Amino acid sequence: MKTGSRISIGAISFLVISAAVLLNLPNATSNRHDVISIAAGDAVFVPAVREVQLISNTTSPPPVSDCIAAGIRCFTPQSMTAGYNFGPLYAAGLTGKGKTIAIIDSFGSPTIADDLHVFDAGFGLQPMCGETGVTCTPDMPTFSILEVQGSPPPVPPPPNNGTGLQNHFGWAVEVSLDVEWAHATAPGANIILVTTPTAEVLGVQGFPQMMNAVQYVVDHHLADVISMSLSAGEGTFMSGTAALQNLRKALIAAQANGVTVLAATGDDGSANFLKQPVKNPSLIPYPSVGWPASDPLVTAVGGTYHCTDPTNTTSPPVTDSTDPPVQCQSHPGQPEVGWIAGGGGYSILFSRPDYQNNLPAGSSYVGSSVGAPGPNTNMRGIPDVAYQASARTAPLVYLGAFGWFTVGGQAAARRNGQDWWP
Repeated sequence: MKTGSRISIGAISFLVISAAVLLNLPNATSNRHDVISIAAGDAVFVPAVREVQLISNTTSPPPVSDCIAAGIRCFTPQSMTAGYNFGPLYAAGLTGKGKTIAIIDSFGSPTIADDLHVFDAGFGLQPMCGETGVTCTPDMPTFSILEVQGSPPPVPPPPNNGTGLQNHFGWAVEVSLDVEWAHATAPGANIILVTTPTAEVLGVQGFPQMMNAVQYVVDHHLADVISMSLSAGEGTFMSGTAALQNLRKALIAAQANGVTVLAATGDDGSANFLKQPVKNPSLIPYPSVGWPASDPLVTAVGGTYHCTDPTNTTSPPVTDSTDPPVQCQSHPGQPEVGWIAGGGGYSILFSRPDYQNNLPAGSSYVGSSVGAPGPNTNMRGIPDVAYQASARTAPLVYLGAFGWFTVGGQAAARRNGQDWWP
């Protein structure tokens, strides 16, 4: 049964996610519904895309029926706009115009300007100055790429003792997701894709390049919102908060300059990996969360299943408890359901911030994780907000040379919201 339902979006935060040089996807176009899982078990940072599924290898967007045939529901910019009731905001002129979003990603994708153009043309969206084939006009939002620390090599290095496993395909999917859906959600906003040449950020290792990119954006007043997908379990920072002080300087500077920073809470529930051993690292032996999402200076974004009608393109939202997946069918009348893989829990490094003293009705504050080291009481909880993240209720994403995918992971959550709107 499909029933009318309004979804509050006042608290939803913008989330985008990462980047990559596309290498290969074996037989990607040979099976229309191939599912590629993005593993998180190596001792390197992996993109926050958890799963991608090829729906169509055409340049035209596939019909929703193709997704339903694959046992999922997929969303277009128009149906996502209806599902989160963005329409009245757009009608009021709140499109992100005059604001700039900086997306911090690894590597960068050589096809993103082409992919963005196919995406925009396929869905009839406002084109951006900077995408392929577009003649710029003064009133257009702009898309640009900033390589703060130089370009990565066109071919990534081979694995090196378990430390060189940098998932370039996963990052390529992420950069398409990030840029395309940031634009779909805030069609008037400018977008800067800020790339770094490494994806290894477990613990302290590799993080400085990422945070230096954040610092550069803040110091040069380039953006109003910074969205990033950098994450490592707090337990990988061997000396605790002392190891984070230099890294946090960029976040402190962002707060001082009025820049909103957002990060995903992860795709492994309350499980995170230790830094050692480098090969096949063990799980942190207690429920844990990742930094920078756990930082009180960051808005942490979790994930949900988006159980609205994927064929509805006008406000208000319409709840759909009939179509797959089973998570929507088993919660009749609920427009959103908590995503099973969504990261969350309590920090072991940061105490409860003042803004968490007043929680919504029905919330239960615990403040600690069983078995975690001290102080482990009255600690910061995450996520702060949540948004669609499941591959089973997913946005359509275009990646050149392959086609249209549905994408799951808290990348999908981080790329949306309205923190850049006045």
